[in-house]
Amino acid sequence: MRKIAALTLVTAMVALTPVARADASVTTLRGMSLEEKVGQLFVTYVNGQAADVPHPKNRTDFGVDTPAEMVRKYQPGGVIYFNNSSRDNIDTPKQIAQLSNGLQKASKIPLLISIDQEMGQVTRIGPPATQLPGNMALGAGRSTQDAQEAARITAQELRAMGINQNFAPDADVNSNPANPIIGVRSFSSDPKLAADMTKAQVTGYEGRHWFDPDSVTSTAKHFPGHGDTSEDSHTSLPVSNRSLDQWRQIDSPPFQAAIAGKIDSIMTAHIQVPQIDPSGNPATLSPKIITGLLREELKYDGVVVTDSLEMAGVRKLHSDAEIPVLAIKAGVDQLLMPPNLGLAVESVLKAVRSGEISEQRIDQSVLRILKMKLLRGVMLNAEVDVNKVDQIVGSNTQAAQRIADRTITAVRNDGQAIPLNATAPLVVGTSDAPATALATRLKATKVVTATSPTPGQTQQALAAAASADKIVVLTNGLSTRPTQLDLLNQLVATGKPVIAVATGVPYDVAHSNAKTWLATYSTTTVSMEALAKILLGETKPQGKLPVDVPGPTPYPFGHGVTW
Repeated sequence: MRKIAALTLVTAMVALTPVARADASVTTLRGMSLEEKVGQLFVTYVNGQAADVPHPKNRTDFGVDTPAEMVRKYQPGGVIYFNNSSRDNIDTPKQIAQLSNGLQKASKIPLLISIDQEMGQVTRIGPPATQLPGNMALGAGRSTQDAQEAARITAQELRAMGINQNFAPDADVNSNPANPIIGVRSFSSDPKLAADMTKAQVTGYEGRHWFDPDSVTSTAKHFPGHGDTSEDSHTSLPVSNRSLDQWRQIDSPPFQAAIAGKIDSIMTAHIQVPQIDPSGNPATLSPKIITGLLREELKYDGVVVTDSLEMAGVRKLHSDAEIPVLAIKAGVDQLLMPPNLGLAVESVLKAVRSGEISEQRIDQSVLRILKMKLLRGVMLNAEVDVNKVDQIVGSNTQAAQRIADRTITAVRNDGQAIPLNATAPLVVGTSDAPATALATRLKATKVVTATSPTPGQTQQALAAAASADKIVVLTNGLSTRPTQLDLLNQLVATGKPVIAVATGVPYDVAHSNAKTWLATYSTTTVSMEALAKILLGETKPQGKLPVDVPGPTPYPFGHGVTW
């Protein structure tokens, strides 16, 4: 009955003016218990691919057997899906839709169902969902229209599967080439290009009007900016040495653009910024950064969500019981993936009951979350039509290919090795899927090595090169992996024409004397097809470097050749 009443009230709110709608939201909030309010602050993982099927990890993690029972027990504000060995929620589009519907049925207030579907390097749902090349490739293409369309495609397909919040776009300015965790997830090292692309994607994800049934809540991340770090916040507590003025010039513009685009939510970073907050606390737990910079300086009043609270970056200085309380006091609204949900909920309840956090402060966050759910249409259309999923998911592959075709950058073609015009081409790659896709298209022999090739793999590639007339080498992080660089240099030394292709960060191109270098920024199928078209002379490269490339042979932002 409570869920029906809430939905009835929300339906009535749609027709109201913004002021009246806010008043009605407050009325809804007043009908909630403290426990229900605190539940809305949390976004948790789930174990399993079906809402009502037991999974042993749910008993360990939540004290219940099924994902639906977890929702009924904790009534969280949202859940997040993963596709890995420890938390595998993903099988088919129809299965995902059924899981989403089952979880929504178990919740009194409709859930935010979220995912990290940035596309490119961070993609949780693979084919048949439409695959796109990712942010840095879009930055190389320079088209805000393509960036918006890529986000629109992703949003439409996610929403068809019952997913209504995407933790994307990555709004970090990748100014540090040694950054181990952002890299190609960033649009650019240029603040303006990153800002323009971020704003375009906000429009693509969220649509142009409220209640758009094909839209999702988007989330710009990782505030105040993770692009200048040299460590991974999953495993350590990185430091950004930006001054306040540097932050305003470099890291802030994409977040300002997202806010100007009326973005629904912004995710925090588990990084220290000692010149802005000398306390040592990560940004997620910093009132100076979350309240002072984001809320007050940038005038943002939307939802703020933490990055995963399982990550080492946020757990280094404080206990799992303290972290949720400190995050709320810093100005955060949504608490993502606490390692112990029961402990986290009880910690917040205890803080409210003791007076450490006022219930009014909890109400502020819950009101933001409820408004976001309402305006995104989640309160009205939480469940999806399972019978329509397969008609929508994967229906945008041609558009994705057109976008990818405009992203490939030719950095150097001194060897005039393109078009390929080879009778016995060889593809050498660091992983199987892209090497197979490209070799199939080129009718080439392939050798798959590794990001750090063994001596045996190097010898296998050199042996195959002996009978090849042209060699295509797909690199990935070559600039930091000596054995991968050594293999490329040995292939160049054979005297055969070598076309080197950076399939990850483009910094590889500065570290080898290969006469021909291209950059795809992505190993997705559409990127390999776009590469094949250029190698075969079917299209010409259009992309330009979206970052400065330092090194022995440096290249500036904006560089790119064509023919």
